[in-house]
Amino acid sequence: MFLSVYVNVMYLNIFLQFNMTIYKDDLDQVLAETSTKNKTVIIAIINKAYVEGDKSMFDLFLDSFWLGDDSRALRDHLLIVAVDQTSHDRCKFLQLHCYKLETDGVDFEGEKLYMSDEFIKMMWRRTLFLGDVLKRGYNFIFTWSEANNINTGVYMIRSNNKTIALFDEWYARKDNSTGMKEQDVLEKMMHEGVFRGLRLGVKFLDTLYFSGFCQSSNDVRVVVTVHSNCCRSISAKVADLTAVIHDWKRFKRSSSNETLMFEWSKHTACEHSW
Repeated sequence: MFLSVYVNVMYLNIFLQFNMTIYKDDLDQVLAETSTKNKTVIIAIINKAYVEGDKSMFDLFLDSFWLGDDSRALRDHLLIVAVDQTSHDRCKFLQLHCYKLETDGVDFEGEKLYMSDEFIKMMWRRTLFLGDVLKRGYNFIFTWSEANNINTGVYMIRSNNKTIALFDEWYARKDNSTGMKEQDVLEKMMHEGVFRGLRLGVKFLDTLYFSGFCQSSNDVRVVVTVHSNCCRSISAKVADLTAVIHDWKRFKRSSSNETLMFEWSKHTACEHSW
């Protein structure tokens, strides 16, 4: 007993001497390494289906940081959450900030089609994880690597007692929401006055700046992100997001007069994915 206590104290003194931080677990460590000074991280969740192929959904996602205006430094604050070993290995190979999410024996490896049982389970596991991030004191900007699923949207949430309570209430409704995806449950909570009861400030993002396949922005000069929503399959998303990148490159090469005539390409693959 004495030896054990002595050894523990000795290691603690070594940690203090070299000003090292003792982390609670792997998630605590990767959040600290990834976050900005105000404890904000960009979180994207991936699985095997998103990293496969000659030009995968994940590749397109990472390319956008390189091609965007002043967006390359944002990769330093990007946390990739992998729900299977293949996607985690890919993330580590690319030397990004990576975290392997435990999925309690549920297989999240392959493509999960919209509103399938596996899709709904994955959405709820994501909600639980994001609530955990808030409880650890971190703000986050969340997106999928596509960037988003149908009706999910990019969202930015600050960590405080109100947002933590919201996520706790949200997840608590999981088992009483058969046939509903987690976004339907959240919308129902909003209509029931849960947001108002928590005195939460909620603002919907303007599609002028946050464009998507459901509704394209009419001003490419101010667009921040483009979401491949209203699209059912990954192959369709890859095809139409590739067209978006080509559109962006065309815009960057164009003169001011040509910019006024700019139009996004049709999201043909996604339209035919249903």
